[in-house]
Amino acid sequence: MAERAIPTPTPESQHYWDGTKQGELRIQACNTCEQNYFPPRPFCPKCGSRDVKVVKASGKGKLYSYIINHLPSPGFTPPFTVAIVELEEGVRLMTNLLEVEPDPAKLELDMPLEVTFEKLTDDISLPQFKPAK
Repeated sequence: MAERAIPTPTPESQHYWDGTKQGELRIQACNTCEQNYFPPRPFCPKCGSRDVKVVKASGKGKLYSYIINHLPSPGFTPPFTVAIVELEEGVRLMTNLLEVEPDPAKLELDMPLEVTFEKLTDDISLPQFKPAK
């Protein structure tokens, strides 16, 4: 099986990867309109302001949507779940679900989830989600 792709940080996303390395899920917030957002970028997607800050997210969220992938994919053994998680802070991100079978009978929309981190390299830890305890 081919190895999983390793993300490459950019100047705009470096704070995010620095956070995941430390076990923190970081998002951004606009100081002008107070909108939280993800993925990282140097301006607010709602109002366009560049007066933005990095904030630590709670790491808690809920299952917003998902697919169960049955096709071969580098670094994964099918079937596996690809999910959209909506964080308590209101932003959504694509991730993988762990510790729950990739079965529609086991995956309930709005089920509570929490972040966990998988260390891929010394510099990159990947946030993934599992059912909240």
